[in-house]
Amino acid sequence: MSLLRASLAENPSRPMTLMVALGLSESGTEVSASWISGAFIHIARLWPLILLAKICVVALLQLPFYSHDIVQIGLMVAMLLIDGALMLAPRQSWFQSRMPHIQNWMMLPLVFLSGLTFSLWLGQDAKAATDALFLAAVPELAVALLAVCIFGDRRLLGISYFLGALLVSVAEKAGVVQIGLLCSCVIVMLIATLRQATADRDQAIDRHSQDLRAQRSDRLLQEHERSGRGWFWETDRLGCLTYISDTLAKTLDAPGDGLIGRPITEIVRPGDKKQGDGERTLGFHLSARTGFSDIAVCAALAKEERWWSISGQPVFNEYGQFHGFRGSGTDLTEMRRSQAEVTRLAQFDSLTGLANRIQMLSSLEQAVADRRGKQGECALMMLDLDRFKIVNDTLGHPAGDTLLRQVSQRLQRVVGDKGLVGRQGGDEFKILLPGRHDQAALAQLAQAIIASISQPYMIEGTAVVIGVSIGISCCPQDGVTADALIRNADLALYAAKGNGRGVHRFYSSDMHADAEDRRALEEDLRRALAADGLHLVYQPVVSSKTEQITGYEALLRWNHPVRGPISPALFIPIAEDSGLIGQIGEWVMHTACRDAAEWQDGIRVAVNVSPSQFANPGFPSTVMNALAGAQLAPERLELEITESVFLNDDDGTDAMFTRLKAIGVRLALDDFGTGYSSLGYLKKAPFDKIKIDQSFVRGAATKGSRNSAIIKAIVSLAEALGMDTTAEGAETQDELALIRQLGCSHIQGYIYGRPMPAADVLAGQRSMGTAVSANGFQSSRPERKTMLRTIAIHHDGHVYTGRVRNISATGALIEGLWNVPQGTLFAIELAENQFVNATARWAKDDRMGVEFAGSVDISTLRNAPKSMAG
Repeated sequence: MSLLRASLAENPSRPMTLMVALGLSESGTEVSASWISGAFIHIARLWPLILLAKICVVALLQLPFYSHDIVQIGLMVAMLLIDGALMLAPRQSWFQSRMPHIQNWMMLPLVFLSGLTFSLWLGQDAKAATDALFLAAVPELAVALLAVCIFGDRRLLGISYFLGALLVSVAEKAGVVQIGLLCSCVIVMLIATLRQATADRDQAIDRHSQDLRAQRSDRLLQEHERSGRGWFWETDRLGCLTYISDTLAKTLDAPGDGLIGRPITEIVRPGDKKQGDGERTLGFHLSARTGFSDIAVCAALAKEERWWSISGQPVFNEYGQFHGFRGSGTDLTEMRRSQAEVTRLAQFDSLTGLANRIQMLSSLEQAVADRRGKQGECALMMLDLDRFKIVNDTLGHPAGDTLLRQVSQRLQRVVGDKGLVGRQGGDEFKILLPGRHDQAALAQLAQAIIASISQPYMIEGTAVVIGVSIGISCCPQDGVTADALIRNADLALYAAKGNGRGVHRFYSSDMHADAEDRRALEEDLRRALAADGLHLVYQPVVSSKTEQITGYEALLRWNHPVRGPISPALFIPIAEDSGLIGQIGEWVMHTACRDAAEWQDGIRVAVNVSPSQFANPGFPSTVMNALAGAQLAPERLELEITESVFLNDDDGTDAMFTRLKAIGVRLALDDFGTGYSSLGYLKKAPFDKIKIDQSFVRGAATKGSRNSAIIKAIVSLAEALGMDTTAEGAETQDELALIRQLGCSHIQGYIYGRPMPAADVLAGQRSMGTAVSANGFQSSRPERKTMLRTIAIHHDGHVYTGRVRNISATGALIEGLWNVPQGTLFAIELAENQFVNATARWAKDDRMGVEFAGSVDISTLRNAPKSMAG
């Protein structure tokens, strides 16, 4: 059959001719005449029957097998040799290697001679027995018919043998009628032979085409299986496997033969609607004998979880009888894994592994959804990391990413199974707590989070300290939709950040006005910066020994055209959050240096430097430009830096200190003791002065206060390191005396003067020089806390809105009510459900001073400040 499988597509066909159809001429390369040559081997195997028939005919005619006639002997030997050649030659390889038409040409004369020699041999014996030679044609015809039966469809061989067998009888004795009959028979046989040969050739070509298609399909299917893109299977009518691809068998780690005969349902798990397999599982379709396509099933015999997509169609024969199923399958495992990864990426943050914004929103919507007429209950916490931007700017984004991962781990440990922790984006996080929670429990959890996040981190060998601010809203009291809860938690977060950071705040309804006010204030600040709406004032720094002014601290002020003076504690955080602090800081540096250049020689100016300014690599250039533009000596500029610059104590921090000291400016450590860093930085930071924060100075002279011990320790530390000290916030004579006694080298506070414009500083130096005298109360009054908080004022059944400007344990300065009579009694709601009775002691325009009926612990005022009310 190898010759039959020559490609039809690769070879041109030849036109059909008589010789080609008969197999007597080369048929071309489109398809060989194997329908002829393929029968020769079978003829050779059956030819002994012809020889046996010849012997039987001789025996029936009672003719001698042996004679002394040499011709007779020669004919018999020739007949045996020819018949032997017919039996042996087609079996030989040299014969089979010849082209089909050559084989045909070799067989035709042998067959003709076989019939001719038998006829001649029979004719010689018949002459001796009888004169009726024509009667000998009867046994010859019988043998010829037997030969034709053996030849079958190879009718040309039958004609050849027929002619050879009857030629002698017809030639010697036949008349015209007999010859006509013989010719008619030969013609009929020729016509039949031609038609059969043509039909055989066409059928061979069709079979060859089908075989080529089958081979091509087999190759494509095998290639498909080898590539791993799919596999094939087949079952019998009982659903048992009759074929399965080796690819699938290897996947199942089982021999293909071991799977044959097993139900196909044994190699897959039952359908699971949760996995998206649908209700019509594989078993249903097999039992219903219906076709199916792309049914997702899970392998039951695989060592690891593997998913397949199976398709199949029932197989019926021409009588409509069901024979089984035949189908294909593809591996869905990688696609499922990819889909799972896509789902994971769509639901989880790729950096921290926490739930992302989409999942958090979806979970929040489910938590607040109405269930059977009852509103859902949950609490939402919005978290924003404090000082994270400094880490990113100084250590780089990879370090920032590492920090975010560590923060997420701490959050998950603290929250545990109480709720869902997610990352909103950047340095913002969310925590969703399903169910009802009282404020005490939420406050406790928020404090635990703040305490955990505030612990130091090790990032690339560097200790880093950050903080976190938290805003909290609850459903249903703070909103019944996801958007409302997010907005209100965000407002509470802004309140927490505006109230000093590192704290938590619960949402309250007046925060909307505060947020809008903050936004408006930010826009006003931008306009003020562009239109020179800011100005500087200077507070003197006095030597404790000589009471001579040694310098001034430049303090930023903003007089709002509508609101009046705005506290720096209010607008500086806004400037930091909005990115304006860099421009403001540069303006302050240039302005302070220009003003100081007009003062007496030796008088220094101190300028505060924000952490973001300090982290800017271009900050030294800004300092040099300011000094050069004002023609001010570098040693007359003192830069006040807070401890927060050491949160990322790395090579960049040391390099910045080195560059600044190379310029020649002085460096002062501001607000010492109020930051988060350790004292290790004092060993290498080149500070010239330590400023003791006013929180330690205020009340230090009060009996029982331990502030004096803290001040003494700071002074001793500074002296040991060769640094000056400045005590801030001194207001009373007893505080001044204590500061001098403890050894502080410099004093700054109201007792030596309030901050004043540059013109007043210059006028004072011209009139009185640098000498100054103390002027203040003899003893300390209760500590005051500056704030801008919206409050409710109850009087005579009415509720008024006011604002607290500052507050102490015994009273407060309140604005918002005009010309209040002295002695008026009020009930003031300082915070939610926190009331205090008060009496108006004085009033001027919209301001009044009130005295509380009892002492108030101002440290308990931790609710969100109602600041910046319209």
